[in-house]
Amino acid sequence: MHTLRIAALLPWAQTDPNLKAQATLALDLSLPVGAHDSLSAPTAGPGRAARPLLVPHTQLKAKSMTTPEGRAMLVHSIAHIELNAIDLALDVVWRFAGMPEAFYTDWVRIAQEEAKHFSLLRQHLLDLGFDYGDFPAHNTLWDMAERTQGDILARIGIVPRTMEARGLDASPGVKNKLVSVGDHRAGEILDIILEEEIGHVAAGNRWYRYLCKERGLDPVHTYSELIAQYDAPKLRPPFNMPARRLAGFEEVELACLGNDLLKNNQRQHV
Repeated sequence: MHTLRIAALLPWAQTDPNLKAQATLALDLSLPVGAHDSLSAPTAGPGRAARPLLVPHTQLKAKSMTTPEGRAMLVHSIAHIELNAIDLALDVVWRFAGMPEAFYTDWVRIAQEEAKHFSLLRQHLLDLGFDYGDFPAHNTLWDMAERTQGDILARIGIVPRTMEARGLDASPGVKNKLVSVGDHRAGEILDIILEEEIGHVAAGNRWYRYLCKERGLDPVHTYSELIAQYDAPKLRPPFNMPARRLAGFEEVELACLGNDLLKNNQRQHV
């Protein structure tokens, strides 16, 4: 029987980024989920086009935001994140069996919103005279997906709750950069993305706590262990506390952000 989890593999494996987004948006949430089926991917990783060229993030150089190219490079970097986010959500759907059906429909909806974000950004790039693939990009987000592919708790604990939550923190500053040089359309798109990404991180929080409860684990302590075990990126301020609260982070977790920052500052001054 054709299931939602099998259907998710089709856009996941699609190499053309625009067709990937279209196929994701076309996924039928009324399909039977197939929650307990064990699936295998047709390829080693998600489908990727020849462009953009992927390089270490340290090799990416920004250009002045006063130039069309500089603005396009920033929009392109966000579009690349959104394309990766499509694959991350679809990967969770097909890779990890045995979760409640609502888990899979949640992540398909998230993939579809990521596809919408990518399509909006790609169209804006076209309006600026560029296209997705015109600039190099990095693979940091997918690298973390590969590191956590053996454990759903690690995947949900780190990718939406750390990597995507960093997007909540970065969004106001990125929007200000673009709007300050007159790119108000980019600002409108970022507002749409922020509102929906809060929901994505909230889903991460909800299912992370579900998994911790299933395994009898303390969510706060376990998160610290996962960050260390998988060498997740260190969180740096500014933190978007209102967005994080809306996304379901508890006050004890938000306090830990400040405590970690204080500890890091103390180490630097020793």
